[in-house]
Amino acid sequence: MHANLYALGAIALWASIASLGLALTHVPPFLLTGIALIIGSLPAWPFVLRDPSQWRVPLRTLALGVYGLFAFHFLLFVALRNAPPVQANLVNYLWPLFIVLLSPVVLPGVVLRVPHVLAALLGFAGAAIAIAGGRGLDGTLAWGYAPALASALVWATYSLMTRRVAAFPTTAIGLFGLVSGVLSLLCHALLEPATSLSTRDWALLAVLGLGPLGASFFLWDRALKRGDARQIGVLSYITPVASTALLTVVSDQPFSGSIALATVLIVGAAILGMRAR
Repeated sequence: MHANLYALGAIALWASIASLGLALTHVPPFLLTGIALIIGSLPAWPFVLRDPSQWRVPLRTLALGVYGLFAFHFLLFVALRNAPPVQANLVNYLWPLFIVLLSPVVLPGVVLRVPHVLAALLGFAGAAIAIAGGRGLDGTLAWGYAPALASALVWATYSLMTRRVAAFPTTAIGLFGLVSGVLSLLCHALLEPATSLSTRDWALLAVLGLGPLGASFFLWDRALKRGDARQIGVLSYITPVASTALLTVVSDQPFSGSIALATVLIVGAAILGMRAR
C-alpha cells in the first residue's frame, strides 16, 4: 500500500507538467528540461554532502539512470516537434501499458495474469479518450510517432530495469537528474537558440524542477522498489486524466463528457489491476 501511495504522489506531480509547460512554451524544450532536472537534483545534495558514497553507483546504474531521465525527454521532445502534439502524447502514454506487459519479461518471478492485461488495455482506452478528447487520430502519419513510441519504451524499461541492477540508494536519482540535466543543456547549446529568462520563468522552472521533474522521480523510485510493477503500471493511467482535468481548469475549458468517461475507465482499470493477485 505504501508503494502505491509513493506512485500516486509521483503521478500527482506529473499531472502538473502540462499546466506548467503551458506557461513556459516560449522556453526552448532542452533548456527547460536541463534547468528543471538540475533543480530537481538539489534535494539529494545535502545527503550527498554528508555521505558522498550515496552517489557512488556502478557505471551501469548511472547509464541506466541517464537512459531513463535524459533519453525519455529527448525522444519525447523530438516527437512533439515532428508529430501532432496530442497524438504524440497519446503514443507516449503507452508506457504504463508497457510496464504492465513487460513486467514478466524483465522481472524474474513475475507472472502476467489475464486481469492485468485487461486492466492495462482498459486503462489505455481511458488514456486515449482523455488525451484525444474523444476524437479519432486524424492527420497524416508523421515520422515523429517513432520517437514517441521509443520514449514510451524507454520509460517503461527504465522503470523495470531499476529492479534488475545492483541496489542503489534513492538519493542516487539526484545524480541521474544532474547528469541528465547537464546533457540537456549541452543539447540546448548545440541545437537551440540562446534565450533570456525572466524572474517569473525562473520561479516556474523552480516549481517544475522541484516537483514534476524532481521529487516525482524520487517517489517513483521508492514505489518501484517496494511495490508491484504491474499495479503501479495500471495506476499510472491516472496521469493523463489528472493532467487533462487540471488543464481544463487552468485554461478555463469545460470538463467534457470524454474526460468523465476516461475517469471511469481508468479508475476501473486501477481497481481491476490492484485486485489481481
